[in-house]
Amino acid sequence: MDNPNIVVIGATGTVGTIFLDLLEKRNFPIGNIKVCASPKSVGKKIRFNGLDLLVEEVTDDIFDDADFAFVSASTEVSRNIVPIAANRGSIVIDDSSAFRMQKNVPLVIPEVNANDLKNHENIVAIPNCSTTQMVMALYPLHVKNPIKRVVADTYQSVSGTGGNAMKELEQQTDQINNGLTTSPDVYPHEIGYNVIPHIEGFLEDGYTKEERKMVEETQKIMHADNLAVSATCVRVPVFVSHSESLHIEFSQSMEVDTVKELLSNFPGVSVIDNPEQNLYPLARNSAGSDEVYVGRIRKDISTPNGIAMWVVSDNLRKGAATNAIQIAEEILAQNLLHT
Repeated sequence: MDNPNIVVIGATGTVGTIFLDLLEKRNFPIGNIKVCASPKSVGKKIRFNGLDLLVEEVTDDIFDDADFAFVSASTEVSRNIVPIAANRGSIVIDDSSAFRMQKNVPLVIPEVNANDLKNHENIVAIPNCSTTQMVMALYPLHVKNPIKRVVADTYQSVSGTGGNAMKELEQQTDQINNGLTTSPDVYPHEIGYNVIPHIEGFLEDGYTKEERKMVEETQKIMHADNLAVSATCVRVPVFVSHSESLHIEFSQSMEVDTVKELLSNFPGVSVIDNPEQNLYPLARNSAGSDEVYVGRIRKDISTPNGIAMWVVSDNLRKGAATNAIQIAEEILAQNLLHT
């Protein structure tokens, strides 16, 4: 099918807005498109490809003629909507955590495991944004020299929580600058000029749900059940782009130049690594880009087979919207739309 019909759920949200913009810029083939959002947005109009699209209510029958349904909503909403859309024949590309770890649902980064799409049952999950950029940096190295262990520390922007968190950071920054008292709402502590050492709720073992996602999703995507991953996920006062410090232990020793070459040649990854000139990936510079940027690549002096690196990516694009479109493009390229 050359021009699939599309339904976009969460079209007025932070990710949904970027998703529609990327659909235009990437010239994704579209027959008919419908946009849906929460009740407060129903009736509004969204400009898309020179047309004004009316935001509709999500109903069961809206999926009847949809070849693709892109869902960017809460986990609870996805649990309700996704099965309905899939049962009505749409291939659902879901951005929530609702179905990621189900065995019959491919969890896909197209540059890494596009072949997993062959096993879709009308639902494909997008990984957590922090997982995606980490795996993009790990996978080309793992293929060459199997990874045994990864210790990841993330520095995640507030846009990962949504538009309200971005507004809260802006408001708190202004309040603090003017000597006013802040009143945290989105986060348990103020995020303005602060660092919060947890993302999502805590589990019994002391890790958070976000950290557990990075472990389990990485193993699933890379088909590496024995890969040991430990993560500490931190929220920082940055609007867009997540940053990560990775310490990687390989099966064998690996030279820094080899790491740089493998990463530079991998689609979707760019190496910026010239510390003497203060050149390395920055969150601010990565915002608005689809690339995963890697720098500060060096030997990890704590282990003979270790490499340390710094990884930065726009969490709203490659971490969500761009990855969703790439999955749809790959489904079309593999002729998997209605098989």
